Amino acid sequence: MTSGHDDRPLSAATTDAEGGIDALRREVREVYRELEEALSVLAPRCSLSGRCCRFKEYDHTLFLSGPEAAILLADAPPPIRPLDDGETCPWQDLQGRCQAREARPLGCRVYFCDPAYEVHAPELSERFLARLREIADRRNIPWNYRPLHHHLGGSTPEPG
Repeated sequence: MTSGHDDRPLSAATTDAEGGIDALRREVREVYRELEEALSVLAPRCSLSGRCCRFKEYDHTLFLSGPEAAILLADAPPPIRPLDDGETCPWQDLQGRCQAREARPLGCRVYFCDPAYEVHAPELSERFLARLREIADRRNIPWNYRPLHHHLGGSTPEPG
């Protein structure tokens, strides 16, 4: 089993794994697809408020694993806003929309402001995080479950 923290660069960790980033991407996308199926049954409401990306303002932190971060960094467009120590998501545009929607991690996918859905979020998070952890362990990829801004590094990414 891999440790919770591994300082290997994400690109090295994922490309060293069997099949590289493409194989990892396929496996992680399958987990995301299954999550979408589970969400379709619950039908949480999204008001498109952008609150999910304003972490500090709404008192939450976006955590993601190393494999998810590798996919996000490989597949998302460049961030459009500077890194701000985790106060907001650098992929949220001025209208509050996500510019990394297809590559967004599990934490984004399970977060909804719908009060009727709130009781379901922890169970879905834990169930699908366990699936992602199994992938990381099987592929010997560092788990590195940390806040988004830790995966992005200490420097400010150049806005796109």
